[in-house]
Amino acid sequence: MAVVRRRSSLPQAPSFTRADVEALGRENQEPTWLLERRLEAWQRYIDTPMPYMEEEWRRTDYRHIRWSEADRLAHANGLTAGVVPGKNLEPLTGDEQGGLLVFVDGKVTQFELSDKLTQQGLIFTDLRSAVRDHEELVKAHLMTRAVTPADGKFAALHAALWNYGVFVYVPRNTVVELPLHVVCYNTSAGAGFGHVLVVLEDNAQATMQVEYASRHNNEQSAYIGATELIVGAASNLRYVSLQDWNRETFEFSHQRGVVGRDAELDWVNGVMGSRLTKAFIEVDAVGTGANARVSGFFFADRGQFFDLDTQQNHNAPLTNTDLLFKGAARDDARTLWQGMIKSLPEMQRIDGYQVCRNLMLSDEARMDSVPGLEIEADDVACSHAATFGTLEEEPIYYLMSRGITRPQAELMIIEGFFDELLQRVPFERVRQRLMDEIEAKIIG
Repeated sequence: MAVVRRRSSLPQAPSFTRADVEALGRENQEPTWLLERRLEAWQRYIDTPMPYMEEEWRRTDYRHIRWSEADRLAHANGLTAGVVPGKNLEPLTGDEQGGLLVFVDGKVTQFELSDKLTQQGLIFTDLRSAVRDHEELVKAHLMTRAVTPADGKFAALHAALWNYGVFVYVPRNTVVELPLHVVCYNTSAGAGFGHVLVVLEDNAQATMQVEYASRHNNEQSAYIGATELIVGAASNLRYVSLQDWNRETFEFSHQRGVVGRDAELDWVNGVMGSRLTKAFIEVDAVGTGANARVSGFFFADRGQFFDLDTQQNHNAPLTNTDLLFKGAARDDARTLWQGMIKSLPEMQRIDGYQVCRNLMLSDEARMDSVPGLEIEADDVACSHAATFGTLEEEPIYYLMSRGITRPQAELMIIEGFFDELLQRVPFERVRQRLMDEIEAKIIG
């Protein structure tokens, strides 16, 4: 007779204190309003239990994180951008960077910004400097419209303790033609609280890529992050996020795009690294005619666990969201995608689509997909799907009959599986680099 057993223990909380929050504010000489917000978020964090058996968490066991290692606030140790792998620093297109901002262990180690973009009125800077130099803009947008402390335990902790980040502001009627590039690289264990805040005013346009990576470390780390993409009316934002943390990093992140009237958000999210990733990826279509395309690719191996929770919120009529995720798993890795399309009452003539396609490359791997709809309007076109497959012998045999070895044939099929998504990355040299990283995972 089968016996159902409850988990033996509740997840442990990190050991941060209110004193850590106050010390952070003093160290950075932050304005009163920001310290007050941090302390309010801290109180919300204290009042919120550690997530455990809620629907969005019940399939995710993160109790094996060693907070004694992972909750020490990471500090810069004098290293320069020279420790960052060269592939992460290459210009995204051509030989000219529109803007480049490099963080090593949370400290700015390299900054470049084209004079042309400065003349356009673009603000591209680290978040601490933005609090000082562009206080009113940051105050109006930081965790007020997209991600908020109310989004969960880790969102509240992030709001209380974020310690580095980037701020991008594109003025009204401004087209930023050169791409913006941000690299966050960690060398030491501990906790990092990175924040990305991107604001496009009406009728603006920009392209941006943010990369997360870390050096191998035997101790565990935690990344508790947030990303806010605010796209004004008739604006267009292309945003690429690439994550390749080391195998001792646990990521807990909240990411949300807010898309205004007749605006467009094209968002690509890649997950290749970390030991465990729990990411909430949401898009809010808040203006009539808003369009959002969310693309994701992930590849887990050797004990990794990726839990990607996506949500498409139609908060205005005549809105469109299109989500496509593709993932692969090999060895004993596990992946989980949970998707939801939501519409408010009377939000008619919306079009929402979501699909997750999974490729299982070993018998020990496990991949789960849970699509969902929550529709409160009656004139909609919403659909969802999830598919699972393995490498089929017929196409492998066909390629082998043309003189191609079996390993190379398998590699070609897997690369073909991911190609549709990689083509959505707007930078050719980045696409090639990602394909090389996928090949490295396949070869093992």
